[in-house]
Amino acid sequence: MPTSDGPSRFPVFVAPPHSHHQRCPGYVPGRVAPVRSPPPAKAPPPPPIKPHGPPAARQATFNVSEENQRRERAQRLQQRKNTLICCGMSLSVKFSDLSLIFSENCPDHNPSLSSWSPGHQPEKAVVVRRGNLFRLDSSATFLSLTIQSGGKLVVFADATDGSKNITVRTHHILIEEGGALHIGSPKCRYRSRATIILIGRSDDTSMPEVPGLGRKFIGVKAGGTLELHGAERVSWSLLTRSVPASGLSTGGYAFQRNFSRGINLRVVDQDTAAVLFTERYDTHDSPNDSRRLTQLLRSLPAGRIVTLAVGDSAVKSLLDETKKAIEEKLGSSFVYDLKYRQAWALVSVVGGGNTSCSEDVREHENHDTGGRAVARRNFTTVDGVGFTVTAYSEWKNGRPQYNHVGEIIDGVDMRAEVALLSRNILIYGEMENSCYGNNMCQFYSHDTFGGHIQILGNFSSVHLSHVELKNMGQQREKSRYPLHFHMCGDVDQRGGYLEPTYVDGLAIHHSFSRCLTIHATNGLLVKNTVGYDTLGHCFFLEDGIEQRNTFYHNLGLLTRPGTLLPTDRNETMCTSIKDKVYKNYTPSPSTECKAVSTFWIANPNNNLISNAAAGSQDAGIWFVFHSSSTGDSHGLVPETKAELTPLGIFYNNRVHSNFKAGLFIDKGVKTTNASAADPREYLCLDNNARFRPHQDADPSRPRVAAVIDTLVSFKNNDLGAWIRGGDIVIQNSGFADNGVGLSFASDGSYPKDEGSSQEVTQSLFVGESQNRGTNAGQNKYWGVGGTDAKMRTLPRNRTFPIRGFQIYDGPVRLTQSTFRGFVPTPERYTSAVGFNLKNTWQLNPRNNLSQLSFHSTVGLQAFFGRPGQWFEENDLDGDKNSIFHDVDGSVTGYRDTYVGRADNYLIQHPGCVRLPQWSGVTCSGRYSQVYIQTQGASSLSLSISRDEYPDAPLLLRGINSQGAPSQQYQPVLMMSKSYTLHWSGPAPREVVLSLINFDKDDWVLVGLCYPSDTAFQIMADINDRQSNSFDDIVDYGTVSSLALLQKNPTNRKYFFDQSAGLLWFYLRARHGRDGHSYCSVKGCERVKVMATTSSRETCNCTGKAYPKYSKTPSAVLPMPALNTQPCKGCGAQQLVFSSEPWTSYLQTQVKSLSSKQEQGGDNASFITVNEVTMSFSQPGFFLVSVDACTGKVTKKTSFSKMDAKMEQHLKTGIPKLGTHSTVCCLRTAVFPPVTLSLLPVTTESLALWGFLGGPSPPPWVSLQAGEGDDAPGPQERYLPLGLELYGCSPPAAQTRNDLELLKKATGQQ
Repeated sequence: MPTSDGPSRFPVFVAPPHSHHQRCPGYVPGRVAPVRSPPPAKAPPPPPIKPHGPPAARQATFNVSEENQRRERAQRLQQRKNTLICCGMSLSVKFSDLSLIFSENCPDHNPSLSSWSPGHQPEKAVVVRRGNLFRLDSSATFLSLTIQSGGKLVVFADATDGSKNITVRTHHILIEEGGALHIGSPKCRYRSRATIILIGRSDDTSMPEVPGLGRKFIGVKAGGTLELHGAERVSWSLLTRSVPASGLSTGGYAFQRNFSRGINLRVVDQDTAAVLFTERYDTHDSPNDSRRLTQLLRSLPAGRIVTLAVGDSAVKSLLDETKKAIEEKLGSSFVYDLKYRQAWALVSVVGGGNTSCSEDVREHENHDTGGRAVARRNFTTVDGVGFTVTAYSEWKNGRPQYNHVGEIIDGVDMRAEVALLSRNILIYGEMENSCYGNNMCQFYSHDTFGGHIQILGNFSSVHLSHVELKNMGQQREKSRYPLHFHMCGDVDQRGGYLEPTYVDGLAIHHSFSRCLTIHATNGLLVKNTVGYDTLGHCFFLEDGIEQRNTFYHNLGLLTRPGTLLPTDRNETMCTSIKDKVYKNYTPSPSTECKAVSTFWIANPNNNLISNAAAGSQDAGIWFVFHSSSTGDSHGLVPETKAELTPLGIFYNNRVHSNFKAGLFIDKGVKTTNASAADPREYLCLDNNARFRPHQDADPSRPRVAAVIDTLVSFKNNDLGAWIRGGDIVIQNSGFADNGVGLSFASDGSYPKDEGSSQEVTQSLFVGESQNRGTNAGQNKYWGVGGTDAKMRTLPRNRTFPIRGFQIYDGPVRLTQSTFRGFVPTPERYTSAVGFNLKNTWQLNPRNNLSQLSFHSTVGLQAFFGRPGQWFEENDLDGDKNSIFHDVDGSVTGYRDTYVGRADNYLIQHPGCVRLPQWSGVTCSGRYSQVYIQTQGASSLSLSISRDEYPDAPLLLRGINSQGAPSQQYQPVLMMSKSYTLHWSGPAPREVVLSLINFDKDDWVLVGLCYPSDTAFQIMADINDRQSNSFDDIVDYGTVSSLALLQKNPTNRKYFFDQSAGLLWFYLRARHGRDGHSYCSVKGCERVKVMATTSSRETCNCTGKAYPKYSKTPSAVLPMPALNTQPCKGCGAQQLVFSSEPWTSYLQTQVKSLSSKQEQGGDNASFITVNEVTMSFSQPGFFLVSVDACTGKVTKKTSFSKMDAKMEQHLKTGIPKLGTHSTVCCLRTAVFPPVTLSLLPVTTESLALWGFLGGPSPPPWVSLQAGEGDDAPGPQERYLPLGLELYGCSPPAAQTRNDLELLKKATGQQ
């Protein structure tokens, strides 16, 4: 049977080299407590990862020093030498009807086991029957393996030196009641390599399906036991230093990159090993590129390191002048003799002649094989770190590499995840080389019929740890997932399991249908598990009734569209798969599909702690709400009440590099089959859900806030987070480089909304960070941006208006948060605060912003839009009513003011302050909304004029589509003012005006336009929305003049001015509101107008109303004075938003000047430590010493030049506090240039982060140097504090919140 590694479109991650693994007894199968543990022992390292895929194209590759790789190989060898042998006591355990003795609690040490070497019997269906206790001692092949009912056991043999490698190849393994399969145990982990290969094709009719399980599986039925425990490894971690696409400038990381045709060039700084310049010159096709290369080489200063490598071919248009420059400047001996598609690599020093040049050339054989040209030279940086620069040119398969960030940038933890995919227990599906049969080959070119593991309810014991699952899942079949807990009920203590069920340290990769499915199962613990490159939702809760499951420290990467559910599908799949829609209906991809997510959470009562989700086609984490149980669970729970269920623990999760959103909390799924009434497919996305958690999921009980704590969201194309519902609180979270950082939507709109609120506090928003990304791969958009105006990856396109916090619906409270890096460009409006684009919906004036801090890199604090791309005409109802409340003046400088559109005169008065760059205006006053519903007239637009500004009416088109028999409008009005309302057609026969966000005694006077012959019936009532009842119904009486109406404004009266056609009455709130409810404590106060007229004329009374009712503009509340004092307590207290929140960080900034910058008038040079700036204005060197354990500045010293005095200070003058080490920052402003005697570099601008003490420097140690236009400019670093690496004493009793929450989630506290 041909096999392959399956799809390998993206690189796998390499293993961390220094992992320590314990192997000790203490294991008992089933639900028995472990016994005493012996001393730990180390396990062997994982096997090397094989490359995937066929050769593709010639590549040119550069490499930095391999010294660390040699060191790692030596350490791995030492690990093998240091392996210990477990020893311990034996324990007698009653298992079914057999007495089994597990010596040392290692399953394979049980003396009752019989050695079993069945050999290779591919046609035999092997059955392990009652009483059989087998230790599998050698590899075997079966047609199938059934461990039958009655108490029998199969255990994989192991060896203390890890040499007992066993492979089982079979169509399926079925574990029935009383049966058990063991490979290692939690206290005696498997050392050797165990492999289970699941074989078979989907069209193989010679192998019948097993009912309920199908083909190609491991199945655990009721009463069965599955215990798989591989050697412990660090499942995944975060980079400790950045690795650019060109490789590390220092250290032992190798790097590769494929290059396109031509000469690929790198310029490397000889003093710092930093890659200064990267470019490709297509000298095969472009003489102009050859000229550009000549100009560059002629301009480079002596001493620069230059590497050249040919990709594909480079000679067709390589000019003689370029060859001459390469020969003269770099000392090349081969450049004049290069041939078509020869491999050529060069490393040289500008001006160093032939002796400095390392060069190699090799002949090309064919497209798949060829000579490998390698050039290599050794160098040393100014801080004494040796590095090697190596250039390769070769025809070889490969993939473009990206910049991998390994540091905190602009306060947000953007470190890349590094995952180990290999395990010493491997279960994989044997695959065909290409797609075949009915396996969705119209969407996939590769085979998608993999293996699967299914756990059925009432199993005896299932625990899986450190197991690799590869090529698992079956795309065309439901319920065939890599690992599937199928309708198992409670699998923790509530279900009677003394040892709760868990999945720990699994690597599930290159799978064909999800990663892990939890189906009608509660209380499962999933931790330290990696899901990589999967089709369809990865970590998947299926039917909407799954609760109390805990996901802890799991990683999901690269989640691709699948076909099973509408929510798995991309646009093409959505419109192509129509077998379950009604008749010829064509699905809408944007509203029914396109939701594939790494974590698909179908019930809020689950726990997510310290997980990471990156690279999903749609969302990283998606909370979706089922109104009733679905699928196989349908009818088990008549109503899930998921929308009302409080959120479980959500803490310290990170989401990045997802296309639609990092975190998405919104929408439901359709819970009825397709029909003529609703032709959409069952379980497609549905916009019918609104998350509104209450105690015990009871809407009559108090609300329970859903807390999103410590979310890190960055580089998501559309949204860092989209959250609909209430009450919801986001705190201690960081957002960076998203199209929109965070957008809230309310859990509905009046009259359905219950008046919930949403809050953001102690958070950081970064528009465009110093992480500029890589122009490669799936990054579609590349353009100028950021505070440095350099090329970078962009969301959407170059004109997309990036926003940090997007206001939509409301009420929202945004407080104690910081904004930085929002710099508009000539093509793009980038703002810290913005609004939902093309918004037809309402905006709440009680969207409160307070205690905000805007960094100097914020160019637009807020923006209300302008006609143009993305905003279109910027004239929809929600656009025109955009508004927020600047509570303390931290946004505008004017305390207790409201900021709205500059062209909305319903909210203005003469004292308002215009903000032309924002397209806004800020005004004092009180503001609320009137919700206006009409019946009996279609396609009506509403024109509202304030009597003080009759020439500037606000035109609203309504929320409903044109032609609808009813319409809704929701204008924001300044209280204590009068307004007239006019229609674009005949007046509606019924108008209901509801008071929204009116406080007690707030009022407006309104005049509605009607024909002069109209008769009215007007009444007031209060609507209780919970019971949908109406109370306090009062009819309005008439008065003979507007003056009489105004004389007694509290009376329920109206006046109809027939000459002007205006019906006047007051809208006044008679009751107070509670909390953030839109309506009063008694209910929603309304006025209903029913009109009877025979006229069909257009009812626009503006010409008759004015100037009759015109008034002089005035302010109800005067504008406050402009704040001149610094904002106290503004901004987030945290400077760093890390995915390891238990680590403290030191924020450092260094700005060093070059002579050119000083001549240009820039004289601001400084070092900043935790926002305390220490300026330095004299030429020379400035040294700041900081205690690496506490972050306290211990000394500040300056030197006019590098001399013996400075040398002595560096050796002995930096204070050491006990065993504490010290962090150093250095900057220089030197004019004219000076040669440093201690550092072999000629420079005029320099910034250094150094370290004194410890056996080796930390990874953040770096040196930035340059002059003129190459000066480093302002630099920022976030340095971890208090590490044992520095020699710091560990804290006395550090409590990690994530571990405490894990205990709480799993019932351990």
